[in-house]
Amino acid sequence: MTRAQFEQEVRINQEPLRRFLLNLCSGNSALSDDIAQEAFIKAYMNIGSFAGMSKFSTWLFRIAYNCFCDHKRKTERFDSVEISNTLHYSMDDTDGRFKNQELYMALGRLGENEKTCILLFYMEDKSIKEITAITGIKENTVKSHLSRAKANISEYLKHTGYERS
Repeated sequence: MTRAQFEQEVRINQEPLRRFLLNLCSGNSALSDDIAQEAFIKAYMNIGSFAGMSKFSTWLFRIAYNCFCDHKRKTERFDSVEISNTLHYSMDDTDGRFKNQELYMALGRLGENEKTCILLFYMEDKSIKEITAITGIKENTVKSHLSRAKANISEYLKHTGYERS
């Protein structure tokens, strides 16, 4: 892959990758930008290892997911209590970052694997096979995580009286 091809692929995948990381980082844009930047650097440094056996986006998302997991292991700050606290924005938040606050609160209640699978599947339109390649989770387990995550989100949203507008 040439440098120009790499730059084109980064342009195509930059927004979806940042959105995915922003959601994984519970809305912490500074942290998600740092992890995205680290992923882009690692991808550039290791472009020779991209064999083209999967889509470039799958390969890049895998790198980014690994960067997120590495950060999580290093800091050990992402327990469920902190995620819930991080997602708890005031209702009069005027910058509009989270128009669907209840949905983000529901996502914050999911386990890491469930949250990752649901974000990749529904927000980034990744297939089950791509999610398997990105996360290293077996296909049937991805399906189970998706099923449980949908049920948990649905139950939470029913409990809070959330209605989509």
